[in-house]
Amino acid sequence: MYPVSPQAYDRAITVFSPDGRLFQVEYAKEAVRRGATAIGLVCNDGVILVAHKNAQSSLIVPESLKKIFEIDSHIAATASGLIADARRLIDVARVEAQRHRLAYAEPSSVESITKELCDLMQVYTQYGGIRPFGVSLLIAGIDEKPRLFEAEPSGALTGFKACAIGSGKKEVEEFFEKEYKETLGIDEGIALSLKALKKTGDVSIKAENLEITIATAKDKTFRLLTQKEIEKFTK
Repeated sequence: MYPVSPQAYDRAITVFSPDGRLFQVEYAKEAVRRGATAIGLVCNDGVILVAHKNAQSSLIVPESLKKIFEIDSHIAATASGLIADARRLIDVARVEAQRHRLAYAEPSSVESITKELCDLMQVYTQYGGIRPFGVSLLIAGIDEKPRLFEAEPSGALTGFKACAIGSGKKEVEEFFEKEYKETLGIDEGIALSLKALKKTGDVSIKAENLEITIATAKDKTFRLLTQKEIEKFTK
């Protein structure tokens, strides 16, 4: 029997390697690891999403690099990896959220929307002629309580109290394991997230390179912070 080269298993998404790996899914995860860092944090009175925008040229308009997306008034998401793929998933999530409102006259839960997206992402790991989504999402929201989920290219869904995706995932999560407390307020959570972002290395912590959205348990509605509000924390 002729030996089979490892490259033979990364041609098609439907072929497992002898050690049980799907190389195309792993390549999609590598695309996420090369993306800018994004952070999600559950606080005692709400939830926070922080996204770093990696503007590699002074000619880029920072506002054009959108990294945080509203799915419904009480659900938002941020992405790392191929943002074009993220936009497609966000459009699906928005349709599902509105369909649920029309069908049941109530807002959808954060977990049900995340499951819909993860089901779609999983389908794209199963058939020939398509490729996995090269993006991970942090989906945050408030239903009965503040919630935070990570959706991976494989379609895996995981709930978190604090989480990061992108190039700084390891450093941020190691920092959170030491410093995160469930009693944190919104302002404390933002400050902690920016401290964690600094741990990722040569990251420019400037208001124009950041997007931050918050939702409190009181009003259950996401609001993007203005540049002036972000500057208070960066200083």
